[in-house]
Amino acid sequence: MALKLIKVAVSGACGKMGSEVVRAVLTTDGMEIAAAIDINNTGKDIGELVLGKEFGVKIESDLQAAIQNNNIDVVVDFTDPNSVFNNAKLILEAGARPVIGTTGLTEAQINELKELSKEKNIGGLIAPNFTTGAVLMMMFAKMASKYFDNAEIIEFHHNQKKDAPSGTAVKTAQMMAEEKEKFGLDNVPETEFIKGSRGGNGPADIKIHSVRMPGYVASQAVLLGSVGQVLKIRHDSIDRKCYMPGVVLAIKYVFDNNQFIYGLENIL
Repeated sequence: MALKLIKVAVSGACGKMGSEVVRAVLTTDGMEIAAAIDINNTGKDIGELVLGKEFGVKIESDLQAAIQNNNIDVVVDFTDPNSVFNNAKLILEAGARPVIGTTGLTEAQINELKELSKEKNIGGLIAPNFTTGAVLMMMFAKMASKYFDNAEIIEFHHNQKKDAPSGTAVKTAQMMAEEKEKFGLDNVPETEFIKGSRGGNGPADIKIHSVRMPGYVASQAVLLGSVGQVLKIRHDSIDRKCYMPGVVLAIKYVFDNNQFIYGLENIL
């Protein structure tokens, strides 16, 4: 008996990340693109836009209808911080499994999605970053936090990214805070003559600085310091293809499991 193909829908299919997801699914055994959702290019064949040739999947604008009409198993969402929460709820309510790469969700929203996932007995996954190297960076930073009392995070993204700080930076600080309650206790009292010049206060009082600049895809540096030394842990995404192995892994995981996961490190 042939194994069931995982029927995947991509929400935000015409965007840079969404287009890469379409390519990745098409070249992965055991899954297929069954629907493409975007507010742009409705009615056009997603294959024509992504690959230059049609393969019979027309772009739709109605996420709920796309899930129900195509018997979707998994929806990968790379859309917009303003719509991701409602999209994720809609996906779960429609009986599909969300893989969320869009950042900007609050802790309260993530907890609400976890509860809805449990109620529906449907798995899902939210990952601030799908790159293996970035996940390792976060894990290394957490390990190093035991040994350093001062830490700051600088994240660099292209100037079309709408949210700041990045989900990766927030997740990194959350993981570091699991090892140390508060950083920078020996810092002197500070006065900012330009508001925000010292960055924003993240979990455990880790300063987070966001840079938005053309030319970057996504980069992050975690700086940890003590007397006489500084440890710098940095990761650079140079091409969006680097996210795709993590996305494919997440699709396979949520298809086979009913847990709701926050962070790719939990399934590596």
